[in-house]
Amino acid sequence: ILRQLTSLLDPAIPVLEGSEVNDDPFHPISKYGRLLVAEQGDDTPVVWVDRDARYVEKLATPDVTIADMIGDLDPIKAARGGHLLGDELTIHYGLLPRANRGIFAINELPDLSGKIQVGLFNVLQEGDVQIKGYPIRLMLDVLMVFTANPEDYTARGKIITPLKDRIGVEIRTHYPEDVQTGVDITLQEAWTQRDGATLEIPEFVTEVVERVAFRARRDKRIDQRSGVSQRMPITALESVVSNAERRALRLSEDVAVPRVTDLYAALPAITGKMELEYEGEMQGAMKISQELIRAAADEVFRERAGGSDVDGIVEHFETGSALQISDDASADACMKGFQGVPGLLDLVHTVGLAPRSASSGVQAAACELVLEALVHQRRISRTETGMYRKPLQERQGPPFKGFDPMTG
Repeated sequence: ILRQLTSLLDPAIPVLEGSEVNDDPFHPISKYGRLLVAEQGDDTPVVWVDRDARYVEKLATPDVTIADMIGDLDPIKAARGGHLLGDELTIHYGLLPRANRGIFAINELPDLSGKIQVGLFNVLQEGDVQIKGYPIRLMLDVLMVFTANPEDYTARGKIITPLKDRIGVEIRTHYPEDVQTGVDITLQEAWTQRDGATLEIPEFVTEVVERVAFRARRDKRIDQRSGVSQRMPITALESVVSNAERRALRLSEDVAVPRVTDLYAALPAITGKMELEYEGEMQGAMKISQELIRAAADEVFRERAGGSDVDGIVEHFETGSALQISDDASADACMKGFQGVPGLLDLVHTVGLAPRSASSGVQAAACELVLEALVHQRRISRTETGMYRKPLQERQGPPFKGFDPMTG
């Protein structure tokens, strides 16, 4: 968002040649600029600086100094130019003056030490900077913008109140409010267009990936103060695509089709994006992530095929049949297994998850979606190795009470 602000600037502006602070030819603010105009008049050399070059960004870290931000005297410049240290021409300007007539952005403002934040007061209030040891003022024409996380992960500092009071507008961003918006962002940001095999991503697979993040943002086992950023579905989709490409290369397939079970290969991309509460820590990030995948698959299935008759599919597994599906198996091999499940392919075709004319990879992905939804509904079960079978029987009878040494 910050870098897009440059689109509001003029495409290019005239700047005095050699100026470190983007001096306006008609109103130079530095001594160098004033001397240059006084000496050469209408023959003063001018260069044109485009909008992107007038954007300066600084990541706030505790070791940033006033000299970095505003400037300091430069003894080497004084020695080379034969100037006295009190001469304005010996100033080495910091990042802020160099952003004159442009945009200056500070990322993670709370990490900036308090004394540096104090140094920004005058810039925001009066629009000028004062460099130590010099009785000068530079009237800067600069837009200052900042970013900060609502949750301070580093616990190193905060935005001091006087500085916050001088910031004109505070814009709070938020997570996507609906799944489709999230999908659009994920597809825009994820690295999916790569060299190699042709990629075909079924829409419902992308939606499952996105709904994993939406479910995580509502899960009480996950720390909602830290949140679940949009980076989760972005990196998860990239991992899903990578696993599909790996399978296609290994099996010499021309088209890589991500399937729902590829999300299990993306578990590291999911677990690393969550901060767990105490209850979540007791269950473990891996188990929670697996539950999120199945719950997301169930949501997509209910939205696209809610109310469909799946009794025949469930009965097939309840009678003792099992189906082993590996993420390394080819689409054709998976289809042979799915054809043995009564009503599964007919359901996929009927509800429109995958038409009969679709590739075997897309049809296999749709079948996996149905089975993963049934696993979440506990009508069938799935082992860690990818075997679908009848649901696990819950333990019957009273709970185990253990041995009481007092009563025997």
